Amino acid sequence: MLIQLIIGALMIGSVYGLVGLGYGLIYKASGLMSLAQGDMLMIGAFLGMTFYKYLGLPFIVSLLLTMFIMFMLGMFIERILVTKLLAKGAQTVYVILCTISISMILQNGAMLTWGSNVMQFPSVFKTNTVNIFGYEIIPENLLALGVGIFCMLALHLFMTKSKFGTSMRAAAQDELAASALGINVPATKGAAWGIASMLAGGIGVVIGPIFGVYTSMGAMIGQKAFAGAVVGGYGNMYGAIIGGMFFGFVETFVSAYLTSSYKDFISFGILIIVMIFMPTGLFREEVME
Repeated sequence: MLIQLIIGALMIGSVYGLVGLGYGLIYKASGLMSLAQGDMLMIGAFLGMTFYKYLGLPFIVSLLLTMFIMFMLGMFIERILVTKLLAKGAQTVYVILCTISISMILQNGAMLTWGSNVMQFPSVFKTNTVNIFGYEIIPENLLALGVGIFCMLALHLFMTKSKFGTSMRAAAQDELAASALGINVPATKGAAWGIASMLAGGIGVVIGPIFGVYTSMGAMIGQKAFAGAVVGGYGNMYGAIIGGMFFGFVETFVSAYLTSSYKDFISFGILIIVMIFMPTGLFREEVME
Protein backbone atom coordinates (compact mmCIF):
# COMPACT_ATOMS: atom_id res chain seq x y z
CA MET A 1 0.00 0.00 0.00
CA LEU A 2 2.88 2.37 0.77
CA ILE A 3 4.23 2.19 -2.81
CA GLN A 4 0.79 2.94 -4.19
CA LEU A 5 0.41 5.90 -1.84
CA ILE A 6 3.82 7.30 -2.80
CA ILE A 7 3.07 7.03 -6.52
CA GLY A 8 -0.33 8.64 -6.00
CA ALA A 9 1.22 11.45 -3.95
CA LEU A 10 3.91 12.03 -6.58
CA MET A 11 1.26 12.07 -9.30
CA ILE A 12 -1.04 14.62 -7.69
CA GLY A 13 1.98 16.57 -6.45
CA SER A 14 3.30 16.86 -10.00
CA VAL A 15 -0.11 18.14 -11.09
CA TYR A 16 -0.05 20.83 -8.40
CA GLY A 17 3.57 21.59 -9.23
CA LEU A 18 2.93 22.10 -12.95
CA VAL A 19 -0.08 24.35 -12.41
CA GLY A 20 1.86 26.20 -9.70
CA LEU A 21 4.70 26.70 -12.17
CA GLY A 22 2.22 28.57 -14.35
CA TYR A 23 1.37 30.96 -11.51
CA GLY A 24 5.07 31.59 -10.91
CA LEU A 25 5.91 32.10 -14.60
CA ILE A 26 3.20 34.71 -15.03
CA TYR A 27 4.24 36.52 -11.87
CA LYS A 28 7.92 36.51 -12.74
CA ALA A 29 7.42 37.61 -16.34
CA SER A 30 4.86 40.35 -15.80
CA GLY A 31 4.51 40.97 -12.06
CA LEU A 32 0.84 40.01 -12.42
CA MET A 33 -1.35 37.24 -11.08
CA SER A 34 -3.76 35.03 -12.98
CA LEU A 35 -6.52 33.20 -11.11
CA ALA A 36 -7.69 31.28 -14.18
CA GLN A 37 -5.04 28.54 -14.16
CA GLY A 38 -7.34 25.92 -12.69
CA ASP A 39 -9.89 26.48 -15.42
CA MET A 40 -7.16 26.35 -18.06
CA LEU A 41 -6.60 22.80 -16.82
CA MET A 42 -10.32 22.10 -17.13
CA ILE A 43 -10.53 23.43 -20.70
CA GLY A 44 -7.47 21.39 -21.63
CA ALA A 45 -9.14 18.25 -20.28
CA PHE A 46 -12.30 18.89 -22.32
CA LEU A 47 -10.32 19.62 -25.49
CA GLY A 48 -8.18 16.51 -25.07
CA MET A 49 -11.27 14.37 -24.48
CA THR A 50 -12.91 15.81 -27.59
CA PHE A 51 -9.90 15.08 -29.79
CA TYR A 52 -9.31 11.62 -28.32
CA LYS A 53 -12.84 10.35 -27.70
CA TYR A 54 -14.98 12.04 -30.34
CA LEU A 55 -12.54 12.75 -33.18
CA GLY A 56 -10.63 9.52 -32.72
CA LEU A 57 -7.15 11.05 -32.76
CA PRO A 58 -4.25 9.22 -31.07
CA PHE A 59 -3.72 10.24 -27.46
CA ILE A 60 -0.30 11.81 -28.05
CA VAL A 61 -1.72 13.84 -30.96
CA SER A 62 -4.65 14.94 -28.78
CA LEU A 63 -2.24 15.97 -26.03
CA LEU A 64 0.07 17.96 -28.30
CA LEU A 65 -2.81 19.61 -30.16
CA THR A 66 -4.43 20.61 -26.87
CA MET A 67 -1.17 22.06 -25.56
CA PHE A 68 -0.75 24.12 -28.74
CA ILE A 69 -4.29 25.51 -28.51
CA MET A 70 -3.85 26.31 -24.82
CA PHE A 71 -0.57 28.09 -25.55
CA MET A 72 -2.32 30.29 -28.10
CA LEU A 73 -5.17 30.95 -25.64
CA GLY A 74 -2.70 32.08 -22.98
CA MET A 75 -0.96 34.34 -25.49
CA PHE A 76 -4.31 35.78 -26.55
CA ILE A 77 -5.31 36.59 -22.99
CA GLU A 78 -2.05 38.42 -22.29
CA ARG A 79 -1.66 40.19 -25.64
CA ILE A 80 -5.30 41.18 -26.24
CA LEU A 81 -6.86 41.52 -22.79
CA VAL A 82 -4.18 42.10 -20.15
CA THR A 83 -1.99 44.38 -22.27
CA LYS A 84 -4.98 46.49 -23.32
CA LEU A 85 -6.05 46.90 -19.70
CA LEU A 86 -2.59 48.00 -18.62
CA ALA A 87 -2.29 50.35 -21.60
CA LYS A 88 -5.42 52.14 -20.39
CA GLY A 89 -3.85 52.67 -16.96
CA ALA A 90 -5.67 49.87 -15.15
CA GLN A 91 -4.34 48.89 -11.74
CA THR A 92 -3.07 45.40 -11.01
CA VAL A 93 -6.24 44.52 -9.13
CA TYR A 94 -8.26 45.03 -12.31
CA VAL A 95 -6.08 42.48 -14.11
CA ILE A 96 -6.78 40.00 -11.32
CA LEU A 97 -10.50 40.70 -11.67
CA CYS A 98 -10.13 40.19 -15.41
CA THR A 99 -8.65 36.72 -14.87
CA ILE A 100 -11.48 35.88 -12.46
CA SER A 101 -13.93 36.91 -15.21
CA ILE A 102 -12.04 34.73 -17.69
CA SER A 103 -12.31 31.85 -15.24
CA MET A 104 -16.09 32.25 -15.06
CA ILE A 105 -16.34 32.55 -18.85
CA LEU A 106 -14.33 29.36 -19.32
CA GLN A 107 -16.49 27.46 -16.84
CA ASN A 108 -19.77 28.60 -18.35
CA GLY A 109 -18.49 28.17 -21.89
CA ALA A 110 -17.51 24.58 -21.07
CA MET A 111 -20.91 23.99 -19.52
CA LEU A 112 -22.67 25.25 -22.64
CA THR A 113 -20.42 23.25 -24.94
CA TRP A 114 -20.02 19.93 -23.13
CA GLY A 115 -22.70 20.02 -20.43
CA SER A 116 -22.52 20.02 -16.64
CA ASN A 117 -22.29 16.27 -16.01
CA VAL A 118 -19.09 14.38 -15.30
CA MET A 119 -17.83 12.94 -18.60
CA GLN A 120 -15.73 9.83 -18.98
CA PHE A 121 -12.34 10.23 -20.60
CA PRO A 122 -11.51 6.87 -22.24
CA SER A 123 -8.61 4.91 -20.81
CA VAL A 124 -5.30 5.46 -22.55
CA PHE A 125 -4.03 1.93 -21.92
CA LYS A 126 -5.61 -1.44 -22.63
CA THR A 127 -4.68 -2.82 -19.21
CA ASN A 128 -6.29 -1.54 -16.02
CA THR A 129 -3.24 -2.05 -13.78
CA VAL A 130 0.48 -2.75 -14.05
CA ASN A 131 2.53 -4.70 -11.53
CA ILE A 132 5.40 -2.83 -9.85
CA PHE A 133 7.28 -4.56 -7.04
CA GLY A 134 4.25 -6.75 -6.49
CA TYR A 135 1.84 -3.79 -6.29
CA GLU A 136 -0.94 -3.14 -8.77
CA ILE A 137 -0.66 0.45 -10.05
CA ILE A 138 -3.04 2.29 -12.36
CA PRO A 139 -1.02 3.04 -15.53
CA GLU A 140 -2.65 6.46 -15.98
CA ASN A 141 -1.13 7.48 -12.64
CA LEU A 142 2.31 6.61 -13.96
CA LEU A 143 1.56 8.48 -17.18
CA ALA A 144 0.54 11.62 -15.28
CA LEU A 145 3.66 11.38 -13.13
CA GLY A 146 5.88 10.83 -16.17
CA VAL A 147 4.37 13.72 -18.12
CA GLY A 148 4.66 15.98 -15.08
CA ILE A 149 8.34 15.18 -14.56
CA PHE A 150 9.08 15.50 -18.28
CA CYS A 151 7.41 18.92 -18.49
CA MET A 152 9.28 20.15 -15.41
CA LEU A 153 12.64 19.04 -16.83
CA ALA A 154 11.83 20.41 -20.27
CA LEU A 155 10.84 23.78 -18.81
CA HIS A 156 14.01 23.87 -16.71
CA LEU A 157 16.18 23.22 -19.79
CA PHE A 158 14.20 25.73 -21.85
CA MET A 159 14.54 28.47 -19.24
CA THR A 160 18.25 27.87 -18.55
CA LYS A 161 19.71 26.62 -21.84
CA SER A 162 17.71 28.20 -24.68
CA LYS A 163 18.25 31.73 -25.94
CA PHE A 164 14.58 32.65 -25.63
CA GLY A 165 14.35 31.19 -22.13
CA THR A 166 17.35 33.26 -21.09
CA SER A 167 15.67 36.32 -22.63
CA MET A 168 12.53 35.60 -20.59
CA ARG A 169 14.53 35.47 -17.37
CA ALA A 170 16.39 38.65 -18.27
CA ALA A 171 13.16 40.49 -19.08
CA ALA A 172 11.65 39.33 -15.79
CA GLN A 173 14.59 40.76 -13.83
CA ASP A 174 14.83 44.14 -15.57
CA GLU A 175 12.53 45.09 -18.44
CA LEU A 176 14.33 48.33 -19.27
CA ALA A 177 17.77 46.71 -19.45
CA ALA A 178 16.38 43.79 -21.45
CA SER A 179 14.77 46.15 -23.95
CA ALA A 180 18.05 48.05 -24.29
CA LEU A 181 19.73 44.76 -25.21
CA GLY A 182 17.20 44.13 -27.97
CA ILE A 183 14.99 41.64 -26.15
CA ASN A 184 11.34 41.71 -27.18
CA VAL A 185 9.85 42.10 -23.70
CA PRO A 186 6.16 41.96 -24.80
CA ALA A 187 6.89 38.67 -26.58
CA THR A 188 8.47 37.20 -23.45
CA LYS A 189 5.45 38.18 -21.37
CA GLY A 190 3.04 36.67 -23.88
CA ALA A 191 5.12 33.50 -24.04
CA ALA A 192 5.08 33.19 -20.24
CA TRP A 193 1.27 33.37 -20.17
CA GLY A 194 1.14 30.93 -23.08
CA ILE A 195 3.47 28.41 -21.42
CA ALA A 196 1.52 28.65 -18.15
CA SER A 197 -1.72 27.95 -20.00
CA MET A 198 -0.09 25.15 -22.01
CA LEU A 199 1.21 23.37 -18.89
CA ALA A 200 -2.18 23.53 -17.18
CA GLY A 201 -4.05 22.35 -20.28
CA GLY A 202 -1.61 19.53 -20.94
CA ILE A 203 -1.79 18.11 -17.42
CA GLY A 204 -5.59 18.42 -17.65
CA VAL A 205 -5.56 16.00 -20.58
CA VAL A 206 -3.39 13.53 -18.67
CA ILE A 207 -5.50 13.45 -15.51
CA GLY A 208 -8.79 13.31 -17.43
CA PRO A 209 -8.83 9.47 -17.54
CA ILE A 210 -8.11 9.37 -13.79
CA PHE A 211 -10.69 11.79 -12.38
CA GLY A 212 -13.13 12.24 -15.25
CA VAL A 213 -13.83 15.58 -16.90
CA TYR A 214 -16.23 18.18 -15.50
CA THR A 215 -16.52 21.95 -15.36
CA SER A 216 -15.42 22.41 -11.74
CA MET A 217 -12.47 20.00 -11.85
CA GLY A 218 -9.91 22.79 -11.98
CA ALA A 219 -11.21 24.81 -9.02
CA MET A 220 -9.65 22.87 -6.14
CA ILE A 221 -6.59 21.87 -8.17
CA GLY A 222 -5.96 25.53 -8.96
CA GLN A 223 -6.27 26.47 -5.29
CA LYS A 224 -3.92 23.70 -4.15
CA ALA A 225 -1.41 24.61 -6.88
CA PHE A 226 -1.56 28.26 -5.82
CA ALA A 227 -1.02 27.21 -2.21
CA GLY A 228 1.96 25.11 -3.26
CA ALA A 229 3.45 28.04 -5.17
CA VAL A 230 3.06 30.26 -2.08
CA VAL A 231 4.60 27.68 0.25
CA GLY A 232 7.55 27.20 -2.08
CA GLY A 233 8.06 30.93 -2.58
CA TYR A 234 5.71 32.65 -5.00
CA GLY A 235 7.47 33.17 -8.31
CA ASN A 236 10.18 30.57 -7.67
CA MET A 237 10.00 27.80 -10.29
CA TYR A 238 11.58 25.14 -8.07
CA GLY A 239 9.61 26.32 -5.08
CA ALA A 240 6.34 25.70 -6.96
CA ILE A 241 7.42 22.12 -7.68
CA ILE A 242 8.48 21.44 -4.08
CA GLY A 243 5.34 23.11 -2.72
CA GLY A 244 3.11 21.14 -5.07
CA MET A 245 4.78 17.87 -4.09
CA PHE A 246 4.44 18.81 -0.43
CA PHE A 247 0.69 19.28 -0.71
CA GLY A 248 0.40 16.11 -2.78
CA PHE A 249 2.02 14.07 -0.01
CA VAL A 250 0.11 15.82 2.78
CA GLU A 251 -3.34 15.24 1.35
CA THR A 252 -2.57 11.69 0.17
CA PHE A 253 -1.24 10.46 3.51
CA VAL A 254 -3.79 12.39 5.56
CA SER A 255 -6.55 10.76 3.51
CA ALA A 256 -4.98 7.30 3.90
CA TYR A 257 -4.08 7.35 7.59
CA LEU A 258 -6.43 9.92 9.14
CA THR A 259 -9.49 10.97 7.18
CA SER A 260 -10.23 12.38 3.75
CA SER A 261 -12.83 14.70 5.31
CA TYR A 262 -10.17 17.02 6.74
CA LYS A 263 -7.41 16.82 4.14
CA ASP A 264 -8.25 20.27 2.73
CA PHE A 265 -8.59 21.74 6.22
CA ILE A 266 -5.10 20.50 7.13
CA SER A 267 -3.57 21.53 3.78
CA PHE A 268 -4.83 25.10 3.90
CA GLY A 269 -4.11 25.31 7.62
CA ILE A 270 -0.47 24.62 6.78
CA LEU A 271 -0.66 27.35 4.13
CA ILE A 272 -1.82 29.91 6.72
CA ILE A 273 0.97 28.89 9.10
CA VAL A 274 3.57 29.27 6.34
CA MET A 275 2.23 32.69 5.37
CA ILE A 276 2.44 33.86 8.98
CA PHE A 277 5.90 32.53 9.86
CA MET A 278 7.53 32.26 6.41
CA PRO A 279 5.85 34.89 4.21
CA THR A 280 8.52 34.52 1.50
CA GLY A 281 8.13 30.73 1.34
CA LEU A 282 10.60 27.89 1.68
CA PHE A 283 12.92 29.38 -0.94
CA ARG A 284 12.63 32.89 0.52
CA GLU A 285 11.54 34.42 -2.76
CA GLU A 286 11.77 38.20 -2.77
CA VAL A 287 8.57 40.13 -3.39
CA MET A 288 8.48 41.93 -6.73
CA GLU A 289 7.62 45.61 -6.65
